[in-house]
Amino acid sequence: MTTEKDVFEAVNPATEEVGETYERHGEVEVDGILSEADETFESWRARRIQERESMLAEAADVLRDRKREYAETMTREMGKPVTQAVAEVEKCAWVCDYYAENAAEHLQDGRIGGEPGTKTYARYEPLGVVLAVMPWNYPFWQVFRFAAPSLAAGNVGVLKHASNVPGCALAIEDVFDRAGFPEGAFSALLVDSGAVEGVIRDDRVRAVTLTGSNPAGEAVASTAGEEVKKTVLELGGSDPFVVLGDADVEAAAETAAQARNLNSGQSCIAAKRHIVHEDVYEGFVDAFVEEVEDLTVGDPTEEDTDVGPQARGDLRDGLHEQVRASVEAGATVETGGEMPDSGGYYYPPTVLTDVPEGCPAANEEVFGPVAAVFRVEDEDEALELANSSQYGLGASVWTDDLERGERLTGRIEAGMTFVNSLVRSDPRLPFGGVKKSGYGRELSADGIREFTNKKTVWIQEAGR
Repeated sequence: MTTEKDVFEAVNPATEEVGETYERHGEVEVDGILSEADETFESWRARRIQERESMLAEAADVLRDRKREYAETMTREMGKPVTQAVAEVEKCAWVCDYYAENAAEHLQDGRIGGEPGTKTYARYEPLGVVLAVMPWNYPFWQVFRFAAPSLAAGNVGVLKHASNVPGCALAIEDVFDRAGFPEGAFSALLVDSGAVEGVIRDDRVRAVTLTGSNPAGEAVASTAGEEVKKTVLELGGSDPFVVLGDADVEAAAETAAQARNLNSGQSCIAAKRHIVHEDVYEGFVDAFVEEVEDLTVGDPTEEDTDVGPQARGDLRDGLHEQVRASVEAGATVETGGEMPDSGGYYYPPTVLTDVPEGCPAANEEVFGPVAAVFRVEDEDEALELANSSQYGLGASVWTDDLERGERLTGRIEAGMTFVNSLVRSDPRLPFGGVKKSGYGRELSADGIREFTNKKTVWIQEAGR
């Protein structure tokens, strides 16, 4: 008999109603999944890379053919506005296409000059079973940006997804099944977070990638370090959005509203701290607030919804507590900031100004549709504030002087810095952070090589 503790419940954050339930995997099932993955690796790594690329292209086709179905699963489980969910599935197809077209090139042997009469080069070999611990906020994209390059390289993947998106985890497994990948090439583990340590310590698992909170990253890195297993961590972010005195204020404000509230504000690379030169501060705040107030908050299944609910009730409540504490410390609410009376885990897009140092909006990662705006006197003060965070994921600089903008990218402590654009992930570009935002890189050539053994090969004739 199945008990309540044996299942994951998918709660619709827009209605607070329980939808599907999914049985947890027990120890025997976990062991079977890891055994199958380990056995599959030996045959999968031996396949010609062109075969693996071809299957990724098939996965892209599956995603495009069933994008509405997968998008609606995301919307039901974590509240993403459905048009953004469709775009997320399309982006997953893009990353599959990218590695279907470029994996062989990224993994080709690198010739290295050695001694006369020798052949020396480096080649990239897969590691084996890679455990992916993934979050709920981009429940398809976060997985595919790991899975596409890792599978193309010849690894196999095991996914421990967030407990509130079990349907998404099984849907992703289904994508690879439909695309013709062998059993065990990619599998979902429906387990609690408490089971992760044991899976990492299992000898069949060779590496771990995690996207999530800093405490989760610290725990995973600690366990993997004890086992001497490779890790890639993409953790929190408190991205600065720097608007200099010569910036196009209207363009900056329009993009800032999008960058802060995309995915209902639940994004590591969202613009969170808006650092604005005093010469354009008033104009930016007025335009920014107007753009934010024009966003449509509502039912995520409706095509015109810009901002849906927060993914869980506790996340919404924690977000409001950060706003409340920041206001008590002296911050001013320009718009939003009030808990709605209606059902669902909704929170209004909020703009805070006069944000004092030390309050949550200034020092913590605010994971929801809440923007903090800071006034600065000059470029140096803007950079000092931008770099004052413990995080270093992304950053955005706004200026009409492109040479100045490019120069400033070298002074900002971040894994990615964009000039006159919101921070984004792109299969063609390396993605990752520094400081408390993690280490390692995903996507591009760097991402596919993270979970490979870069093996040096030296060949010379006998007797030389």
